[in-house]
Amino acid sequence: MTTDTRPQHLAARGRQSILAGLVVNILLAATKTVAGLLGHSYALVADGIESAADVFSSVIVWSGLRIAAAPRDASHPYGHGKAEPLAAMVVALLLLGAAVWIAVQSLREIRDPHQAPALFTLPVLVGVVIIKELMFRYIVTVGQDIESLAVKTDAWHHRSDALTSAAAFVGISIALLGGPGYESADDWAALLASAVIAYNGYRLFMPALHEVMDAAPQSHVEAEIRRSAAQVLQVAAIEKCFVRKMGFEYYVDIHVEVDGSLTVREGHEIAHQVKEAIRRAHPRVADVLVHIEPEGIEHEQRGA
Repeated sequence: MTTDTRPQHLAARGRQSILAGLVVNILLAATKTVAGLLGHSYALVADGIESAADVFSSVIVWSGLRIAAAPRDASHPYGHGKAEPLAAMVVALLLLGAAVWIAVQSLREIRDPHQAPALFTLPVLVGVVIIKELMFRYIVTVGQDIESLAVKTDAWHHRSDALTSAAAFVGISIALLGGPGYESADDWAALLASAVIAYNGYRLFMPALHEVMDAAPQSHVEAEIRRSAAQVLQVAAIEKCFVRKMGFEYYVDIHVEVDGSLTVREGHEIAHQVKEAIRRAHPRVADVLVHIEPEGIEHEQRGA
């Protein structure tokens, strides 16, 4: 787990991982496309084209992270964090688009039988699967560490690439072992892989959409914030607590109950203590809005 929780540092870590994946995608896109054309494997060509599309999606994620790390200004008092889930949404849609394109092209190739793939395409695919799986594990670890949907979405592009390559390996193996009549096996493999890619695209799109719509984060985040606020002296109870994620930071609205006989100044001081306690325990909380209420107000309102 990263110790530096500043948005600029988290975004820089994310951009570094994306850049590494971008370089790998450029090299693999060229390798797979050339090998697929020379080896008569549409599944491998489709795999190469997907890697080329991943270069574009990586650029989008890299740009989204750079914008999300920009500091707050007069026009964006809550910062630019929404650029990060927006980038994730765009990349997830690209993943869905790639799945549709691969499926359509696979069906065309299945209708029009072609020459069986060449044997040398198999070791190419083995190398691709290994490299892509390693890239997935590296980038998804960074994404989980910095809690970035965009980075995790980009990581799944590498996993989908590994899946299509694995499916192509199986398809080509069947075509070579089966002989005449099995030439389209790699096309069926590409079609199957497109369904897996589409599922992953949908699965990655929905969390990004929820974050853009200010859905509550995981329940443990709110529970930890409530616990920190409740430890402040003179806080009798926590009535409400709303948390929303803005890029790499969280914003909190919390209602705390205190002794109703306290002065406004004393209540104001308690509010500051609550804010500091939350931010001290959770460095990624950018700001806390504390509403002070007299103790028992919730029960009084229910009774009324």
